Amino acid sequence: MTLPQEAFPAPVSEPPGPDRYHPTASGTLVCAPEAIFDAHTVQRRIAEARDSAADNADLRAEAVRILRDMQTEGRNAIAGAFAEEPFAARPVTRSYTFLTDGLVMTALQVASTMLHPRPNPTAQERIAVIAVGGYGRGEMAPFSDVDLLFLTPYKITPWAESVIESMLYMLWDIKLKVGHASRTIKDCLRLGHEDFTIRTALLEHRFLAGHAPLAQEFDRRLGAELFSDTGKDFIEAKLEEREARHKRQGQRYMVEPNVKEGKGGLRDLQSLFWIAKYIHGVQDAAELVPLGVFRPEEFAQFVTAEDFLWAVRSHMHLITGRATEKLTFDLQVEVADRMGYKDLAGRRGVEIFMQEYFRHATAVGDLTRIFLTKLEAIHLKSEPLLERIFRRKPKVKAGYSVTNNRLDVIDPKAFLSDKLNLLRLFEEALRTGMLIHPDVMRLVRANLHLIDDEMRNDKEARRIFLDLMLKHGNPERALRRMNELGVLGAFVPEFEPIVAMMQFNMYHSYTVDEHIIQCIVNLAQIEKAELVEELPVASGILKRGVNRKVLYVALLLHDIGKGRPEDHSILGAQIARRVAPRLGLSKADSETVEWLVRYHLLMSDMAQKRDIADPRTVRDFAKAVQTVKRLDLLTVLTVCDIRGVGPNTWNNWKAALLRGLYRQTRRALETGMEDLNRENRGAEAKKALRAALPDWPKAALKLETSRHYPPYWQGLHVTAHVDFAHMLRQLEAAEDPGEILINLHPDEDRDATRACFVMADHPGIFARLAGALALVGANVVDARSYTTKDGYITDAFWIQDSEGHPFEAARLPRLTQMIHKTLKGEVIAREAFKSRDKIKKREKAFNVPTHISFDNDGSEIYTIIEVDTRDRPGLLYDLARALANANVYIANAVIATYGEQVVDSFYVKDMFGLKYHSESKQRFLEAKLREAIAEGAERADT
Repeated sequence: MTLPQEAFPAPVSEPPGPDRYHPTASGTLVCAPEAIFDAHTVQRRIAEARDSAADNADLRAEAVRILRDMQTEGRNAIAGAFAEEPFAARPVTRSYTFLTDGLVMTALQVASTMLHPRPNPTAQERIAVIAVGGYGRGEMAPFSDVDLLFLTPYKITPWAESVIESMLYMLWDIKLKVGHASRTIKDCLRLGHEDFTIRTALLEHRFLAGHAPLAQEFDRRLGAELFSDTGKDFIEAKLEEREARHKRQGQRYMVEPNVKEGKGGLRDLQSLFWIAKYIHGVQDAAELVPLGVFRPEEFAQFVTAEDFLWAVRSHMHLITGRATEKLTFDLQVEVADRMGYKDLAGRRGVEIFMQEYFRHATAVGDLTRIFLTKLEAIHLKSEPLLERIFRRKPKVKAGYSVTNNRLDVIDPKAFLSDKLNLLRLFEEALRTGMLIHPDVMRLVRANLHLIDDEMRNDKEARRIFLDLMLKHGNPERALRRMNELGVLGAFVPEFEPIVAMMQFNMYHSYTVDEHIIQCIVNLAQIEKAELVEELPVASGILKRGVNRKVLYVALLLHDIGKGRPEDHSILGAQIARRVAPRLGLSKADSETVEWLVRYHLLMSDMAQKRDIADPRTVRDFAKAVQTVKRLDLLTVLTVCDIRGVGPNTWNNWKAALLRGLYRQTRRALETGMEDLNRENRGAEAKKALRAALPDWPKAALKLETSRHYPPYWQGLHVTAHVDFAHMLRQLEAAEDPGEILINLHPDEDRDATRACFVMADHPGIFARLAGALALVGANVVDARSYTTKDGYITDAFWIQDSEGHPFEAARLPRLTQMIHKTLKGEVIAREAFKSRDKIKKREKAFNVPTHISFDNDGSEIYTIIEVDTRDRPGLLYDLARALANANVYIANAVIATYGEQVVDSFYVKDMFGLKYHSESKQRFLEAKLREAIAEGAERADT
């Protein structure tokens, strides 16, 4: 039994209307309609099931099986076609909508005409099924929600309730994620007035099946009673929602963006269209062109960005088999591969793909600005309240005007007659503190060709450009807007390749261009004395005075060589050699900029990968830097560079390392290298210990100061010396000579917990300690191991929790207990790591090749073995165990972590106390370390 066609049209009917609004219109699917949902086959199989079913339960179960089969076939057909055409976003989103339409309408047909037949429903028993939200718009990713509105003329009847319930259970049984509401038109109007989210969903409604006159009445009354005369309120609500969403999701330059909700993502484009539809009544974004909102080229940009983002989102859903919106590192690799991006010129295909992603996200931001300005022009978008209250009409220079409190130009033709105005515009914007009007942005973007070699070499152009960074106190504002409009890449062509360039690693939170701007943000904040407490050394350097021009230009260019096969520091220095003079810097200043770019990683590497307590480290660094002037510049640049990597990269540990290296190097440069020797440091450290232990007998103090070898005195602070003195004294008095003493002490100044261990010396203890700490979830950032002349070992490890902070005091007793268990052999570290030492899925996408080097010049008494490889919890334990098994004595280990990459530097000597000069011994140790890394990686990957 079936209802008349006008009551429930066939599932594959093609409703009239604009192509974008009704995705089931012919010719827009990714493959043949019958391959997606063969309505005739479905109808035949449903009819056969009806005729053979024993009862309703039997019929419903068979209907579900039929729908599930068709869903599987349809999904396979769409996915297969999409694999062949990985950029066919629009046809794909329409195809999933077409498939969903077929499933929903068939379920409705079975529920209403077979499970609960009523040939002649009363006026109260009419139902109209409406698709709302994204489903109503006809844009569906593979696992998008299916939002349905069951519309009834009056209060829902028992028959209608039965139909809806049966239909929903069938859809849920085939694993559709259905959101639903059963309401009257009056309900919809009332709720739409109260809630802008509901109003937005209703804005995108599409009639699927049921009583067409009811749906038509619904459409008419929404337009007349809900969507009229409330445009301003709707716009304000959508913009507030957008701002809150951006705060939650982060900026568009974050390297793991949310494709749907993030800045520059699909939701921004959808919000733009919702507002346009609400205000202008358009059904297609193309209609905004004749209305004057977008120019044809801007609409083309809209379509391109939307298609790209939908393609990316659809691939993400298919890869994960669920609704996934965050483009994580592991997904980036797979999506890039599916979309055909290949490695090219030293860059991975995934990096090229992500650069395109960020360029589209930036374009979405441009389009949003243009659109919102148009709304202001017709007074539909309010200015911020504070601006309305306190605004005074700013005075602008000749040729400029103020439109809606934005900097505008009076005569575009006159403005373009002097191409230097393309730079003066940003100077005027900084001087007045005003935003630039989007119409002027359009003008600038359309005339970038005017920025040519003649202009780049113009003396006045150089002055303006440097003044944008040096004179107004907020250089990042000008640089960011210049970058977004393409002016920065046009004026400094060498900068253009790094625009929106992603560095595919977990260490950098931003694209390369945004990282550079973040670095300059930090420099400006230090200059304005906003970070004195947090950055006392860098703040003091700038207060004393440095060459600001050199510093800003060096920061602007320090990563300009990224994205090529060559070392970016070397290539960047070569680029800086050309660019700095072109920007008007003198020969001496240009050479300093070149040096800073070439060695911009030197101080960071020395501080984080070497033992700064070793006099040789400071001496080598001082020789490389040569002058206090260079040291000051490099220190500030290094601080800004590290802080510009991401919001959580800088910490007190890195600050303490850099401060220590700076102060020791400055002292060496000012007073001479002879101050850097072990004897001086040892004498000072022993004097400090005696002062810290005034109550100790002289004999006990003499024993303590004589039992340690010289490296002990230079490598630890006096507070650690005091702790070890007490622990050694306690151990000597203990009844059990095999006792292990542990002292965990929060070192807030370094964002770490200092773990001190004292016990009788025996081989392999460093590895066991590393294993014990790893098993309790501690990340080791520094470790020092010293043996005493009378047979004890004193080891100090600096550890952090998984968030990079010291362990909370409340956790220390349990931590101590767990470490004791491991050291006593109650927990076997090697066995325990089989289940705990795992690499997270999102981290598996990274290629981190292993590099191992031996340095016999970086320390006077140790060989430094540097292991650069992928990080994982059990790595330090594996490496230390491999070295211990090879009879290598580990004096200390310095650990520098960069996201998924780690550099472990071991200061070692052989069993005879000698360095590893022999190449054959070095090769032997390298083989053992690589073997340990490979075995551990295999364990972590299973």
